[in-house]
Amino acid sequence: MFSILRPYIFFLDPEVAHDIAIKSLKVNFLPKSIFEVEGEELLETKLFKKRLLNPIGLAAGFDKSAEVYNSLFKFGYGFIEVGTVTPKKQLGNNKPRIFRLEKDKALINRLGFNNHGSDIVLKRISDNLPQGFLGINIGPNKDTKRKEDDYYECFSKLAQFAEYITVNISSPNTEGLRNFHDRDQMEKLLKGLDKIKKQKKINQPIVIKLSPDIGSNEISPIIELINRYSVQGIIISNTTDRNRENLMDSKKNEMGGLSGKPLKDISTELIKKFYKETKGKIQIIGVGGVDSGSSAFEKISAGADAVQLYTGMVYKGPGIVKEIKKELISILKKENLKNISEAVGINA
Repeated sequence: MFSILRPYIFFLDPEVAHDIAIKSLKVNFLPKSIFEVEGEELLETKLFKKRLLNPIGLAAGFDKSAEVYNSLFKFGYGFIEVGTVTPKKQLGNNKPRIFRLEKDKALINRLGFNNHGSDIVLKRISDNLPQGFLGINIGPNKDTKRKEDDYYECFSKLAQFAEYITVNISSPNTEGLRNFHDRDQMEKLLKGLDKIKKQKKINQPIVIKLSPDIGSNEISPIIELINRYSVQGIIISNTTDRNRENLMDSKKNEMGGLSGKPLKDISTELIKKFYKETKGKIQIIGVGGVDSGSSAFEKISAGADAVQLYTGMVYKGPGIVKEIKKELISILKKENLKNISEAVGINA
């Protein structure tokens, strides 16, 4: 059905199409059973010591304000990440701010953390408890002078309703955000989060979402800090504000973060580097260009314990999860692997 509807959906402005999708999901009547596949038990795995039905997640950015996560679980995702959530409601950057690069199977966005704010998100989740494994992605408001304080506020407020909290330091659309990749600034942030975690006895894992644009020389200092402050996971990676030279679409020079197919190899190589250096001791969620079973397996075999997608669903529709699951099961059988967890890092 999506292949029939796609030309009409793509005729609409991307943000209008997204708003329609959110409204449709609020009345989602599709039964979960139509997205199930045979042999799915091969895909069961663990993330942060908890069971996942499968390692395929929806990345933050689609359900920014935690409006439709339970409807999204019906599509067969093993986990959903909502956000990025900021302390206060935020409209984001001026429109237009999302661009489809159809020739490249990519998106460029400069949304700027538009969301309803932490209080509304907190009430939504507490009133409609997750029916699956839910992560919450947090970030600072645009005009906040001490950005670390916004992370502390969101972490303290939202952790109780999450299986994990993602600290987003890597969006290219909030000025100064990527400065937290600097060793001193990252240490200050992680030290503060660690202090709150201990004071408030928060057990939920902290995950750091990294930029794909970091250099190889930045990997070791990041890993050192992650180990020191008991960060349990890393997401590799966010969108890139570089890497436009090989794109074909006329919209390739729009400002913002590039996601989708062009990010696939960049993020996979970074996953390999982190996996090798951490020796698989820190769990990795791989993101960037996941739109098939083979691309998901590529990231898992490079060292990712789980993967996330977003742009892939824009281009292929909600049935993408079912197709990825079927393909992954077929690959596991071909490789004589009894479970998806056996594939983690085998090609790193």
